[in-house]
Amino acid sequence: MLNLTGKNALVTGIANNRSIAWGIAQQLHKAGANLGITYLPDERGKMEKKVAELVEPLNPSLFLPCNVQDEDQIKSTFETIREQWGKLDILIHCLAFASKDDLSGDFSQTSRSGFNTALEISTYSLVQLSGAAKPLMTEGGSIVTLTYLGGVRAIPNYNVMGVAKAGLEMSVRYLAAELGPQNIRVNAISAGPIRTLASSAVGGILDMIHHVEEVAPLRRTVSQLEVGNAAAFLCSDLSSGITGQILYVDAGYEIMGM
Repeated sequence: MLNLTGKNALVTGIANNRSIAWGIAQQLHKAGANLGITYLPDERGKMEKKVAELVEPLNPSLFLPCNVQDEDQIKSTFETIREQWGKLDILIHCLAFASKDDLSGDFSQTSRSGFNTALEISTYSLVQLSGAAKPLMTEGGSIVTLTYLGGVRAIPNYNVMGVAKAGLEMSVRYLAAELGPQNIRVNAISAGPIRTLASSAVGGILDMIHHVEEVAPLRRTVSQLEVGNAAAFLCSDLSSGITGQILYVDAGYEIMGM
């Protein structure tokens, strides 16, 4: 039986009730994990209030601001974990961003600043947070991130984010190789297209979802909770021999040639 009782899990990337991170947080809570939630702070505090109200039923023991472009906030987040929890068992990385202007049009016209921003937030942040989590995972641990098929195939209106996801997937492999001797496992879930705040920036997202529903072996797309189930599995002892892998949770779409 999947049981995460006694495990401390930090979940990043919850924006609203459509977030994949929200589905993951729900399933980790259901399995008994003690949750810490981070949110992206803004000047008016709207995001803090929105996320706090959403996650209240999960009774997180930590609720912290963490902008991965702010080194001080990252440092503060993990110092708080050390002080209040003592150790960290699970890190969920659900962070990605690219300017909408850099997701459409000619890829060769991607701006330098847009390219750098997309890779900093979507790719480097995994490396950054994993490095901060490493000394706290004193009893081993599991790190799970989210990727997408656009990291291995050219997907319309994905452009620079595809490059970011390709980098993310290689980061998973290098981190798995580094952290394995400490019994820290690193894996990614490649989820099928889901309507989220992030995916709304991708032109034609509804067409993509309908296409998957027509072509995927299961003739449907997947839900946040299905991705959450896969994440909970990867965070549990049931997956103790799995690391450095990309697990496709996309109703089988990835296997299809046409």
